[in-house]
Amino acid sequence: MQNNRRARAIAIAKTEDSAKLFRFRLLMIAIGATAALLAVPVLF
Repeated sequence: MQNNRRARAIAIAKTEDSAKLFRFRLLMIAIGATAALLAVPVLF
């Protein structure tokens, strides 16, 4: 029983980690896109 609970806790921790990474990646993409849009008038 204890082992099952432990496995579930580990699975939950992993999903939370991947969700954080996904959110961080989306944030970086948004920042990159914003920077690119701001750079366009400067380049052309």
